[in-house]
Amino acid sequence: MTTDHDSTCLETFPEWLRSLATDAKTLGEVVADESHPLAVRQLATGGLNYLFKSLDLIPDGIEDLGYLDDAFVLRVAAQLALEVDAGGAPPAAGLADLAAGTALIAGLLGDDYARLVSYVRALKGGAARGRSVDDIVGDADVRRDFLNEVAGWATSYEAPSFGQDEKNLVKLKAFMSAKLPTA
Repeated sequence: MTTDHDSTCLETFPEWLRSLATDAKTLGEVVADESHPLAVRQLATGGLNYLFKSLDLIPDGIEDLGYLDDAFVLRVAAQLALEVDAGGAPPAAGLADLAAGTALIAGLLGDDYARLVSYVRALKGGAARGRSVDDIVGDADVRRDFLNEVAGWATSYEAPSFGQDEKNLVKLKAFMSAKLPTA
């Protein structure tokens, strides 16, 4: 039996797949804007760097589900960035819209949501394609190259289909539960 929450997920996730390139550009703008606090830019960079990780939580080639983990990571990164004390500065444009999706993710993942948040928080200490988050945030040339790669990725990204079948939600929860690191 499909719950109201499941119905909302089944309606919303295809939209997230279609907007993933735009969402990446939104976080890219945060990374590029040095007026944002370092911690905000690190979280946004970690989320974006996830797009380039060779080992995703859900491999990109998995039909219907392969890019949903990317959409989840970007939204959680946006939420974490919003939670950073910006000293009264207004939040970066677009972050609130992205972060609004975290309630839906939390409802889907239940107890595993905390593991996803920890995972995304840890991405700011990671690297992909030989670039650490600190390299990207701290070096203007590396950041420019990274943002060009993000823009290239966004241009070439083609949203996969998402079958509005509740079995996809079961598979999605199973992947996330199995792949997210435990504390």
